[in-house]
Amino acid sequence: MNLRFITYRVDDGIAEIVMNYPPVNAMSVPLLDEIIACFERAAADDAVHAVILGSAVPGRFCAGLDLKAFSEGDSENVRALLERLYTGFTNLQFRLGKPSIAAVNGTARGGGMTLAISCDMIVAERSADLGYPEIDVGVIPAIHFTHLPRIIGKHRAFDLLFTGRAFDAQEAHTLGLVSRVVEDGQAMAEARALARVLTGKPRRVLKMAREMFLREIDSDYRKGVAAAVENFCNVAATAESKAGIRAFVERPRKRRA
Repeated sequence: MNLRFITYRVDDGIAEIVMNYPPVNAMSVPLLDEIIACFERAAADDAVHAVILGSAVPGRFCAGLDLKAFSEGDSENVRALLERLYTGFTNLQFRLGKPSIAAVNGTARGGGMTLAISCDMIVAERSADLGYPEIDVGVIPAIHFTHLPRIIGKHRAFDLLFTGRAFDAQEAHTLGLVSRVVEDGQAMAEARALARVLTGKPRRVLKMAREMFLREIDSDYRKGVAAAVENFCNVAATAESKAGIRAFVERPRKRRA
């Protein structure tokens, strides 16, 4: 597998999928294709018992969708990326057959939150900076409309999704979005420790239990994911959305996190 934006390694039954697309791991179709390919590789490898998704970019997990690519691409490219992220990646996680852990070492926004929350567990460093700022640039965090109210409740979900405000790892933990909060620089180490605990469980039992767990909590989630693609594209096609994305892309780089 020829990888440009990802490093992939397997050690002691744990597959590590590490994004390395400076400066912020902005999500494009090529990056997402590599993430999906690595998860598929881990799913097919009987020697892999757990999967970790992390980042090699200091202080950045994933800043979300590459809005510059959005502003320059056509609507079909936007739809292709969303179908991969919303539908393809969600279904892949569902049938992964082994537990997955996101090691969030810093900023996670929009699509980066989608990657993290698609995993079974999230370990976040104390200074991690999370959020759903899509509405500020004229688009919507459509997939998060589906699951976030179920996790943290309607009113708190509305707060995060419609104000677009950033929040830290401790608040995310209190809300139930993050499994564990660790000191800065320790997300990957803690994810590995968790993965080692999971790889010590009876493998077939763990696989069957995970499948049962996901079926129980699915509650038409994947149906909502499919609708989210259409909802996002409908909003992104409006003149107001296009203007907001263009204004964001044209800001001086130093003003963008």
